[in-house]
Amino acid sequence: MTTLCFTPNLLRHVKTPTAHVVGSTVRQALEGYFRANPRVRGYVLDDQGALRQHVAIFLNQELIHDRINLSDSVREHDDIFVVQALSGG
Repeated sequence: MTTLCFTPNLLRHVKTPTAHVVGSTVRQALEGYFRANPRVRGYVLDDQGALRQHVAIFLNQELIHDRINLSDSVREHDDIFVVQALSGG
């Protein structure tokens, strides 16, 4: 199974436990996670279902390419890491 985990700074808003998910794309993996943790969806995706502007997703330590459809391919033992980017100066 794919391991899905989140940056700790999201914990101040919503519980984001690490989970093992199934899916052949990043979207499918996230949707499986959101079924069990629906409150997390709004912190990761916008109202069109695309990745929020200040969120980044890494697949095996590489930034995903498709921020809109989240169609990057996922294999069984991959690692997905969701990061809420910090901004400011």
